[in-house]
Formats: sequence, C-alpha cells, structure tokens
Amino acid sequence: MKKILSAVCAVMIGAMMLTGCGGPEPNSVHKLDDLEGKKIGVQLGTVGMSYAEKYTKEVEKYNKGADAVQALKQGKVDAVIIDSEPAKVFVKKNDDLKILDEKFEPEEYAIAIKKGNTELTTKINDALKALKENGTLDSIKANWIGEDKGKNPYKTPDGTTYPNGTLTMATNAEFPPYELKEGGKVVGFDVDMMQAVCDHLGYELKITDMAFDSIIAAVNSGKADVGVAGMTVTEDRLKNVDFSDSYTTAEQVVIVRKK
Repeated sequence: MKKILSAVCAVMIGAMMLTGCGGPEPNSVHKLDDLEGKKIGVQLGTVGMSYAEKYTKEVEKYNKGADAVQALKQGKVDAVIIDSEPAKVFVKKNDDLKILDEKFEPEEYAIAIKKGNTELTTKINDALKALKENGTLDSIKANWIGEDKGKNPYKTPDGTTYPNGTLTMATNAEFPPYELKEGGKVVGFDVDMMQAVCDHLGYELKITDMAFDSIIAAVNSGKADVGVAGMTVTEDRLKNVDFSDSYTTAEQVVIVRKK
C-alpha cells in the first residue's frame, strides 16, 4: 500500500509541475486589448494607474514599482503598467518576465514647481534650454539610458559656486534609471539633470526621498522647491502644480509573465 501511495504522489507532483498547479496562472495578456477586465498592478499615483483604470476595476496599487513587479511574479496580478525604462531594469533582473511590444502614447517628463512661482519656473526653463543647447542634457541621458550607460557621468564644472542658497528636490528613489539608491545615496538621470540645473543657476541641490504620491503635496506646502521623479505632465497634475518645459520623453509599457 505504501508503494502504491508513493507512486500516486509522484504522479500528482509531476502533473502539478507540468500544469503549473499551485503557481501563477499562465500569461493571458499578449496585447493591450487583453488587459480588459484583468488584474493590473501599478505604482500609486502614476500615469500607469490612470491607464489601468481605463481597462479594469481590478487595479492593485503599490507604493513601489518593484512591489507591483513582485506581485506579478507571484501571480497576484496579470500585468504591470509602468514606464518603459524602469520596466527594462525590472525585466533584466527577472528572466521570467517580458515587456509587450505594444506601447502606450509617448509622454513628457517635466519638473513640478509650486503653482504661481513663475520666477523659479522661468529660471529652470532657461537652465534647461542652455543644457539642451550645449549638449549636457543629452550627455546625462546617454550616461543612464542606452548603450553608453555609465561611460560619461556628469561632473559639476570646476569653480562652480552656490550663491543662491539651497534648492530642495522631492523625489521617489524607486524608479531606475531616473532615481534609485546606490550605497545609500540617491542617484539617477533626474538627479544628474537637477544637479546640472542647480550648477547652472547657482543653487546647492538637496534631495528628499518620499512616496511618489506625496511629491506634489510637498511642493505645494513648500517642503520642497521642485518635484522630480519621472513625472509626466497631465491635466490633473496641472491643477495642483506648474511644470517646467519637458526635459525628456517616455512611454508606458506592459510587463507580463513569459509563460
């Protein structure tokens, strides 16, 4: 009898391994239209959340994009909607995930500034224009995104001084390669971009890390001068803050399980 039970157990275990019983369901999202009615993971307060809510009522919201991705791996959600560059980072670290070929419409990232602070908005726009014209902004982007990543890190020009005091940047260091933590320090494309802006304007940059959906409130309350976190300009956000000119473009993508 023991031998028969052992044989039956072995067959059941083998069947479970073949069918995936007890693990995540097979991927059922192969194109954007497949998102209809599915359970979608997003980072709280992001544009990805707005897209997800157009497809389904089952939107799972997480404080970190990485938590949404982990939920996908565990089968708690069917897909994750997130910006393309962080998506590439997550998929590179998880070979059981992939990005769908279909993408959403391009969007523009800009710097959030307290509503009505036209003086600071003008200064930042002037700095961004100068950094675009002299190639600094392209160089910073290339150092964080693309084949030349890490080859040409931004360095504050020799002799730079900060006579205009401190400029505080609110961010969420959970959004690589735009902002992330390395050795306890917040780094990334957005950090280098704002450092270059501050170097140009004579401000010392101070970075405050917080939850993404707290950034706009921090800017409005004066706890931060600017909000920079791969933030897309949207009509809803424009009701609460002003935005600088765009400093880069991006797009939302969908991450799913491979199998």
